[in-house]
Parts: sequence; structure tokens; C-alpha cells
Amino acid sequence: MVKLRLDPADEYMHPLEAASNFNESMYFNVYDPARRVGGFLRLGNRANEGYAELTTCLYLPDGRVAFMFKRPEIADNDAFDAGGMRFEVVTPFEELRTTYDGKVTLLDDPLQMADPRRAFTENPWVDAHVELVHRGVSPMYGGEPVNDDGSPLPDDHSGGFARGHYEQHMQVSGVIRVGDEEWAVDGFGLRDHSWGPRYWQAPWYYRWLTANFGPDFGFVVSVVTARDGSERIGGMVLRDGAYEHVTSASITTEWAGDDCYHRALRATATAGGRRYEITGRVLNLIPLRNRRTTPEGDQLVTRISEGLTEWSCDGRTGYGLSEYLDQIVDGRPVGAAATA
Repeated sequence: MVKLRLDPADEYMHPLEAASNFNESMYFNVYDPARRVGGFLRLGNRANEGYAELTTCLYLPDGRVAFMFKRPEIADNDAFDAGGMRFEVVTPFEELRTTYDGKVTLLDDPLQMADPRRAFTENPWVDAHVELVHRGVSPMYGGEPVNDDGSPLPDDHSGGFARGHYEQHMQVSGVIRVGDEEWAVDGFGLRDHSWGPRYWQAPWYYRWLTANFGPDFGFVVSVVTARDGSERIGGMVLRDGAYEHVTSASITTEWAGDDCYHRALRATATAGGRRYEITGRVLNLIPLRNRRTTPEGDQLVTRISEGLTEWSCDGRTGYGLSEYLDQIVDGRPVGAAATA
């Protein structure tokens, strides 16, 4: 069993390492079922490459998605503060604040983002303001792998995706404004903080399911599949303020359309000796894309499909995100082909 180190200092920025693809990122999602509004914010600092990856994705009550992705220039890894987005730690492990002020494009059909250039060109742009307070309803989960004496491991065991990584279920309140419309937010979500070298092309495919059913119950189920077919299972179940580690999990997916987007899924997860049966119905989905050119000149394409999802488990209804990452080979997501 790998030993994990996690200190309050890890809530803040980590030293910029020499790896050209060093990444430090925070991610926050939220959904308010009463007002049917939510979304996620992410800022990933890639200071050695001279930019941050900024994503604002807001699911609106009428089915539209307000979206922005850009790469604002940064010169260091001193803060999460770029391109109109800012993350602030108020009290480590207890409270954080997120803000975004900037443009978003309004998508009547979020699937148009499969072609970002066309989506950004053909849809209207409006101003957006997001101001949220995230308060923990759970302990912390995760950390950075270390030796028994607490010293860093000599090798990166993350598979090239995130050496240090932790998550926490949150209660979230604040405001979301898009154009002339504004919603007070009072819901729940999940936050994530990671650091270390990262290539989006490192996993062959993964499924990351996040859910909140209130302050007392939630889960994360993670299944990461390597090119050789081997799997890494992770995640946790939140029950009454405590986490139980997910020791086994499986996911079956119902696909939609020629592009194979997930529209429904069933999962089983075992945690704390208990087996959970989970069903998910995707309410709205936007496909995101990352491209990287290898030193040999090959173009690698990764698709990250972000599904706003209604969950059912233990007779309760909850909400969250189902994130499906796939490498695209011959125009097809490899995970859909593997499970067809």
C-alpha cells in the first residue's frame, strides 16, 4: 500500500519543477438541483510552457451551456490567478473561494464544441461572473506518494498524469451570472487539486464519476485504463462525514450517436465492505478536446466528455459530473470501442 502525505501547506502552490509539462491545477464543480444550474471551473498552471489552461463550463437551466476555454500567459506558478479566474484558500481543508469574470460563448447545442473553432465562431458571446464559496463537508482524500520516512519517491507512479492529488466533497454557495441572467447558488460539489508532470494523453481512457446527494452522502468512482488494458480503480464513498475507500468498481455505458457520447451508465462500487449499485442519466454533455504533437510530429487527440449527470443510489437522487476521457484513434474514442 502506497503511503500518502498531505499537509495543510499542500493547499497552496508547489515549487515549479523542471519537467517541461509540470502542471498544477485546481478544479471545482457544483450543482444546485433547486435552480437546475451548475458547472465547473478549472485552472491548470503549465508555467514551464508559458500558459495556464482555463476552463469555465456552466450548465444553465434551459439546457444551454456557457463555456470558455483559453490559455492565458503565465510566467510562474505563484498563484491560481489568470485570464479572469482566481482561486483563493481561505482556510486550508475547510473553505476556498473561486471567481471568474470574463467572456463565455452561449451554446444552444453543447455538442457543437466537438469543433471548437466553429463553435466559438458561430455562437454568441456574453459576459459572465461566477463567485462561489466552497466549504468542506468531508475529510480530505488523497495526497502525494512518499516513502515510509516521508521523503519523496524517486519515481513518478502516477502514469504521467498527476503525482500529487486530493479531493473533497463540498457545500457550495454564491452566484452565477451569464449575460443578463443571474442565479443564486446553494448546492453541493467536489473539488480536486493536483500537481506534477501531466500529459492528457497518458491514460488510454478513464471514467471519473462524482456525485453529491446532500451533505451526508456522495461518492467518487475512478476507473483508469492503460493502453495494455490494465485498470487502476480508485475513489471513495462519503457516509456521514467519513470516507470509505473504493476497492473495486465496474462501469457499463449506454452510448449515443455516431460520435459515441455517453448518455447513461451503470456502475457498481465496493467500499467499506459494502456494494453500491449506481445508475446515472446524463442531463447535458459537452465534449472538450486536447491536442499534442509528439517530437516525431504525430498529432495526438484526446476527448474529454463532461456530462452533467443525475445519479440514483440507495434510493436517493443526487447530481454531479461523469467525465469520460478517451484517446481518439481513427476518429473513434478508444474506450467506446473497447466496451462495444
